[in-house]
Amino acid sequence: MTETVIELKDVSLTLGAGASRVHVLKNIDLVVRRGEAAGIVGPSGSGKSTLLMVMAGLEGVDSGTVTIAGNRLNGLSEDKVAAFRGKTVGIVFQSFHLIPNMTALENVAVPLELAGRRDAFEAAARELDAVGLKDRVTHYPGELSGGEQQRVAIARALAPSPRLLIADEPTGNLDQTTGKQIADLLFAKAAERGMTLVLVTHDPALAARCSRQIAMRSGRIEGGADAAPSPQRVRA
Repeated sequence: MTETVIELKDVSLTLGAGASRVHVLKNIDLVVRRGEAAGIVGPSGSGKSTLLMVMAGLEGVDSGTVTIAGNRLNGLSEDKVAAFRGKTVGIVFQSFHLIPNMTALENVAVPLELAGRRDAFEAAARELDAVGLKDRVTHYPGELSGGEQQRVAIARALAPSPRLLIADEPTGNLDQTTGKQIADLLFAKAAERGMTLVLVTHDPALAARCSRQIAMRSGRIEGGADAAPSPQRVRA
């Protein structure tokens, strides 16, 4: 049987307090296996991005269990979750989240330096080359186009060789042509490296490229999407 990378059991999460308290995730059961490309879709406010943050260990849960790559995150300290995330999960955000006063090379090297890698800058340079930015390593984010900034963000996410790559609206701030190029890159790298890819998107074309779609509404997964189908080849 193919290895399980994500396993959520009866996960619920409430955010806010008093009158603003919102039940964001409701009794989520979900299994995603190695090599799958899963697209999380649904209307705004359905809990898509929150579910992604739970998978990344960036958001704790009120109840249920969260197991990522065989590691149960419930009950771990913030430091231990951060250390686990740094080695196991690569994250790509819609708004890039690059450090403005660092070059592309320095941005990609950051997670490697935090992990104690002595070859952080050499590895960062290789990753930037792999995403087509060999000639832009000394440029700052403000000197790069949106598409180039997202390529830097992808290189940064890939640099620690994570088992899970997650992306929250990775093409949301890009024009159609650039967005397709970024999507091509994400799917190609995930397939090339045997990673599990989970992304949130409002773009039907991007969701259709996934081997599996997980539909959410009002904090729940619809249509039995929590079942674990046989893994399919990621469409690059």
